[in-house]
Amino acid sequence: MRRYMGAVGSSRVMCDNVPGLVSRQRQLCRRHPEAMLSIGRGVAAWTAECQHQFRRHRWDCNALERGQRLLGRVLLRSESAMREASRGLGWGVRPPRPRAGGSRESAFVHAISSAGVVFAITRACSQGELKSCSCDPEKKGAAKDSKGHFDWGGCSDNIDYGIKFARAFVDAKERKGKDARALMNLHNNRAGRKAVKRFLKQECKCHGVSGSCTLRTCWLAMADFRKTGDYLWKKYNGAIQVVMNQDGTGFTVANKKFKKPTKNDLVYFESSPDYCIRDRDVGSLGTAGRVCNQTSRGMDSCEVMCCGRGYDTSRVSRMTKCECKFHWCCAVRCQDCLEVVI
Repeated sequence: MRRYMGAVGSSRVMCDNVPGLVSRQRQLCRRHPEAMLSIGRGVAAWTAECQHQFRRHRWDCNALERGQRLLGRVLLRSESAMREASRGLGWGVRPPRPRAGGSRESAFVHAISSAGVVFAITRACSQGELKSCSCDPEKKGAAKDSKGHFDWGGCSDNIDYGIKFARAFVDAKERKGKDARALMNLHNNRAGRKAVKRFLKQECKCHGVSGSCTLRTCWLAMADFRKTGDYLWKKYNGAIQVVMNQDGTGFTVANKKFKKPTKNDLVYFESSPDYCIRDRDVGSLGTAGRVCNQTSRGMDSCEVMCCGRGYDTSRVSRMTKCECKFHWCCAVRCQDCLEVVI
C-alpha cells in the first residue's frame, strides 16, 4: 500500500511540474503516467518525420521550440527522463514549431504531431505497456473478406483507443479557445489522427498442409509512420486557405474557386513567411549556412534556398571505390580513387 501511494504521489509531482499543460492534460497525466513516456516517443517520431519531409525546404522543422502549444514544453527522451521527471528535474527539451501559427507549416505540424501521439499510444497498447488498454478487443472470432473466411488472432492494433486518447490529450488546450486559430488546430489535429487509421492494414498467417491457406489467422496492424508522413505531406502541398465564418462557429474557403475542405484536408489562415532571414516571431532561423543543391531546380536549389543572396562553393576531395571488378570466385576488388566534389 505504501509503494502504491508513493507511485501516485510521484506521478502527481511529475505531472504538476510539467510547464504548459492545461488542467485536463494534467488530469490525464496523473491518471496515465505511463502513457506520458509513450507520448514522448510520439513526439520524437513526428519531429523526425517533420524534419524528413521539410529537409529540402527553407523552413526545415528545426527552427524553434513549439512553445506552450500541444504538449507544453515536454519531450520525453527515455525511461530515465521519466524517472528524473518524477524527482522534479524536468522532462527534457522542446520540439520545434513555426510560430506563424496560422500558416501551412503550422497546419502540417499540428497534423503530424497529433498523428505521432496516436501512433505511439496505439503501439504501446499492443506491446502491453499501458494498463488502460491492450489489443483491439473487437477483433475476435470468425470473419470474412474477399479471400474467404478467417479467424481474428494475434494482436490487432487498438487504433480506436489511440485516437481517443490523443484526441483527449492533444485537443485539450485548443478546446479552451474559441478563436479561428483554435478551430484550425482542432481541424488539423483530427486530420492527423485520421491519417494514421487510413493506413491500418490487415495481415494474415496461413495454416494448413504445406502452408496452404485453408485456414487463416488475421490481425490489423499500423503501417510504418513514413506512410502517414508522406500522406500528410501531400495534404500540406494541397492545403486550403480558409477564413472564419460570420457566426464564428467554423470557416469557409478564402477563395471561392477552391473546393470546401474535407475532414482529411489541412487548412490554414495566414500566408507563410519566406523564412529567408532569422525572425523569432515567425519561427525562422533563416537559411544562412544551409547546404543547397547547385544542380537542382527545386526548393533545395541554391537560388531558392539562398533567397537570391548568393552562395559560397567549396571543392572537397574524398576517397571513393572505383574500377571494381568481379573475380572468380567470389570476390569484388576495387581501387581507391580520389574524387573532387563541388
